[in-house]
Amino acid sequence: MSILKRFFKDTIIYGIAIVLPRVINFLLVGLHTDVLDNKSYSDNTLFYVYAAFFNVLLTYGMETTFFRFFNTQKNQKNVLSTALTILTITTIIFGVIVYTSATAIAEFMLIDVIAFKLLVIVTFLETLIVIPFAYLRVTGRPIRFAMIKLMNVCIFVLFNVLFLSETWGSKPLQVLIEVDNKVTYIFIANLIATTAMFIFMMPYFFKVSFRLDKVLLKKMLAYGFPIMISGIAFVINENLDKWLLPRLESKEINGAYAACYKLAVFMTLFIQAFRMGAEPFFFNHAKEENAKDTYAIILKYFTIVGCLGLISVVVFLDLITSFLIRSESYLIALEIVPYVLLANLCLGIYHNLSVWYKLTDKTKYGMYISIVGATITIILNITLIPVIGFMACAYATLAAYGGMMLLSYIIGKKHYNVPYEVKKIVGYLIIATIFSLTYFYLPNRNYAIGITEILLFLLIVIVSEKNELKRLLKK
Repeated sequence: MSILKRFFKDTIIYGIAIVLPRVINFLLVGLHTDVLDNKSYSDNTLFYVYAAFFNVLLTYGMETTFFRFFNTQKNQKNVLSTALTILTITTIIFGVIVYTSATAIAEFMLIDVIAFKLLVIVTFLETLIVIPFAYLRVTGRPIRFAMIKLMNVCIFVLFNVLFLSETWGSKPLQVLIEVDNKVTYIFIANLIATTAMFIFMMPYFFKVSFRLDKVLLKKMLAYGFPIMISGIAFVINENLDKWLLPRLESKEINGAYAACYKLAVFMTLFIQAFRMGAEPFFFNHAKEENAKDTYAIILKYFTIVGCLGLISVVVFLDLITSFLIRSESYLIALEIVPYVLLANLCLGIYHNLSVWYKLTDKTKYGMYISIVGATITIILNITLIPVIGFMACAYATLAAYGGMMLLSYIIGKKHYNVPYEVKKIVGYLIIATIFSLTYFYLPNRNYAIGITEILLFLLIVIVSEKNELKRLLKK
């Protein structure tokens, strides 16, 4: 059980590193929706849609590949130098080619040229430090990881406030840097923050002898390619809706949808924090005698916490909304929130289940499953958006992630059978879904009813898990 305690300890630290910065960043939604109209907010969203795509394409699965090979190869320094060298080479080639062709590419992507150039530079710097950050995680240095991530977001928030806040009167930074559209200031703030983070990670480049082990590299690329395809499919699942809505509906609708989508950030943060601790943990402890039992326990409690988060966010959604989104023009898409929360919970369960193909080196199955999810996303969005509007996007996201979750469990059972407590997990999901949707569609939402639902769910968990909880608390 000490292994579990170590896992939860690292996950909490990584949680602080991921959740706290994202929560701080999340608070910027209020500033952005106050200052930007729906159309400009849509442009802001598209910037990060393209950023997500470039990040996946440029890292081509090397982060997860690094974790796998660092824990299976005797010469760990060789793994580090090979991964860092190849990623540096390909990133520099990308940066030079794309930046020099920025005008033509930006026109094709329907994005402002200045914004696109900023996007290229930010992506370039972020990609270069992927392996150094992965090295911090795999060598068990979560505190340093957390401090650098916190610094990054604090700088980003600071410059957002300095550029955009109406309380700063003359806004001296706007005088120094003039732009045609206020949304560009957000991208400039991102560049400043990313540059600072890159400077702090630079020492790791001097600790590594840049060289390529061609035999090792071939194995790493073979392992990472399916992960890259999975990553591209994930970007499609996560962002196709925000790319299609401006084209099939309008930028104004997309801005409202994107703002309300961010209200589901709490589930996303929980999943990301969990993954930061879980991925290296799963690889490091794969050889333990009771590894599968440990993975089963982790998934069950992940689901419990996720279900509790789903109910809680829906119950307090009106309060959260009143604090963050004050412009009525953004609230037309509020109905998507429960479905997006549930979809992301399914995605989190999928990430837990995906341990089987990563540990058995069968990452091609992850690629196949992700492609299925992306296909569902594409078909449902294209066919349903013209019919029911932005709600099609929420339904498509839930269908895609739910389908991926089921496929991963069914296929994984044949290749790496983990004794998951399926009946309990499904039961918790059903109860949380019923509680959340019932509360959301009440004519007059009442906190007394909502809090009762939360307490009732907790009571069900305590009664169901009381014996195991006693054992966990005693250890």
